Amino acid sequence: MKKILLILLIILSSFSLAAQTTEGEAVSNIIEEAQASNFNIPFLNLSVREPESNNEVALSIQLILLLTVLTLAPSIIILMTSFLRIAIVLDFIKRAMSLQQVPPSNVLMGIALFLTMFIMWPTFSDIYDNAFRPFSEGEIGFTELYDEGVKPLRLFMYKQMDGNHESIALFMNMSGMAQPQSFADVPTYVVIPAFILNELTLAFKIGILLYFPFIIIDMVVSSILMSMGMIMLPPVMISMPFKLILFVLVNGWELIVRNLVLSFL
Repeated sequence: MKKILLILLIILSSFSLAAQTTEGEAVSNIIEEAQASNFNIPFLNLSVREPESNNEVALSIQLILLLTVLTLAPSIIILMTSFLRIAIVLDFIKRAMSLQQVPPSNVLMGIALFLTMFIMWPTFSDIYDNAFRPFSEGEIGFTELYDEGVKPLRLFMYKQMDGNHESIALFMNMSGMAQPQSFADVPTYVVIPAFILNELTLAFKIGILLYFPFIIIDMVVSSILMSMGMIMLPPVMISMPFKLILFVLVNGWELIVRNLVLSFL
């Protein structure tokens, strides 16, 4: 029995040596081919050392700030684009029709995301053409990248206020700043909360208009049930099919999406 085990160990060790030899030969062949074709394998240096100049310190800080901005990218997409208004309006529709699980919230957020991409595509194209591409080609620096990249977003947010500068005046007064002569004098950290407040106001106004026809259906159904003495029957169970019928007959999704998109143009 011991002899058999010894023979098996010898066979397995010979196989492992052969495999290692074959693998080592394969690796050496790859290295030789790479050297013969003048192929340079990139080298990553992850070591930590003391900065040699203030420029390196500034570059490290900029890199940290860039990573911070990337972590806040979802919030930026939600608050500085058309996503906020669309998401609130779609949620109002779901609640006005007394729908609980259909469509799911993830589906509504997905619809809002793709509609946001459709609406914001010209703005994103301007950011890419005027900021990211010149920066990637080395024509501008990091400061110019930020300045050129934020301009299209500032212009988009300003257009959505549609001459209603009450929100901007509110935040300018709270920050103790003087009255600006033009939009260029308004800081970005004032434009963003003003735009958010304006979007919330518009979304709630649209929600009020959406609720009216469905409230009328609820009132009619409730009065009919009370006149028939069916007090214990929840009116929502009866009114929801009529709401769905009305929504489908008027082609509600197309009307809502069309008017939402046009409200940003």
